[in-house]
Amino acid sequence: MTLTIVSLLPSLQNTNGDAENAVVLESRARWAGLDARVVAVESASDLPEHVDAVVLGSGSDASLDISRERLLGLVDELRRWGTEGVPILAVGTGWELLSWGIERADGSTVEGLGIVAGRGVPRARRITGDLIVQVPRIGQLVGFENHARDYVGAEASPLGRVRAGTGNGRGSGQEGVRMGDVIGTHLHGPVLAKNPRLADSILERMCSRAGLAYTPGAQAAVVDGYAESARHAQLKAAGVAPAD
Repeated sequence: MTLTIVSLLPSLQNTNGDAENAVVLESRARWAGLDARVVAVESASDLPEHVDAVVLGSGSDASLDISRERLLGLVDELRRWGTEGVPILAVGTGWELLSWGIERADGSTVEGLGIVAGRGVPRARRITGDLIVQVPRIGQLVGFENHARDYVGAEASPLGRVRAGTGNGRGSGQEGVRMGDVIGTHLHGPVLAKNPRLADSILERMCSRAGLAYTPGAQAAVVDGYAESARHAQLKAAGVAPAD
């Protein structure tokens, strides 16, 4: 069996390299001795017959309308995947497009697909910098946030608690959203390359659904050593003590 990871709209939603999270999943699956592939999906006609995980990266605000239009052609599949437990990782504007909607600073709005709770709302100034998040059952996640909107309406279902940085903002102390196996986050990096534990948790879910066993391979241990060194350096720079 070949695990199929769909990379949604990589031509539009890859401003911060977040579409490469799909490659991280593919690589770690292969290192574990599993067959895996990444399928780039720009429209419904590109969809493979079977999907084991979905990655939707972040794009510029200039591409919001065209990205939304293309995602509308996939909304039935996105809702079905979310209901069936297919892991979906959405970052930045990709996450916002799956929400209730996006409010722009000029007063206009972009209607979301309603896959996850909450919406993006304007903030006074853009936030950039290190973001450290404590996530239940996974530990500390590190990344870089770069967004001009806060996120409200997901207070009951955050991905985790902010240890350093802003995250969802508005004084919530929270970052991201998690609804079942659908994850939305501001964490760039790409997040799965910087945080192998999160990648492995997604792969474990993928394999469980497919009736496969997942054990990280030897090459993963080598790469994870680099990620761990970088993670500790980022924690130190952010003034956060390692907690796991």
